[in-house]
Amino acid sequence: MKKLTREDLYSLEEYAKIRPEFRAKVIAHKQHRKLHIGDNATLYFEDRLTLQYQVQEMLRIERVFEAAGIEDELSAYNPLMPDGSNLKATFMVEFPDTEERRRRLAELIGIEKGTWLQVEGFERVTPISNEDLERTTDEKTSAVHFMRFEFSPEMIAAFRGGAKLIAGIDHDKYRHTVDPVPEPVAQALRADFAAD
Repeated sequence: MKKLTREDLYSLEEYAKIRPEFRAKVIAHKQHRKLHIGDNATLYFEDRLTLQYQVQEMLRIERVFEAAGIEDELSAYNPLMPDGSNLKATFMVEFPDTEERRRRLAELIGIEKGTWLQVEGFERVTPISNEDLERTTDEKTSAVHFMRFEFSPEMIAAFRGGAKLIAGIDHDKYRHTVDPVPEPVAQALRADFAAD
């Protein structure tokens, strides 16, 4: 996918006018870009539209309109764009209760390393660790991780050709498998490997 540039963004004034419709479009789009793995972990797969929305919202909230500030936001979000051989996702460990979240994040250190995707007939793909921010400590994992799953050309061809996608987490305190990933989600992710 092509990286976002300033030309892809709306001005603050333009965005204010179209925000309700744009937001509704993105919310509908995201419905097929999220994958729950068990009750408390979710992969939110990023693409050009989800990232454009995040950049637009940051610019709106922070009232950024100078070129340098816009470039800073683009530099922060563009690395999350899939680039033809991978899927990129925001991985969230979600516990609504504050005390339970604190306790469980301490138990789930390393959960991000146990998260995987698999194209049927191939080996599992685990996330590349250098995509993540250093927010995990010796006492707890972070509730949010950024993940990149790299696929071989053979895996991509099989997946685009209709092979099922399987996902899961293998951690001593959290084991779940989604087999197969629901077809609407798989179909959305197949598009991430399409040529621009």
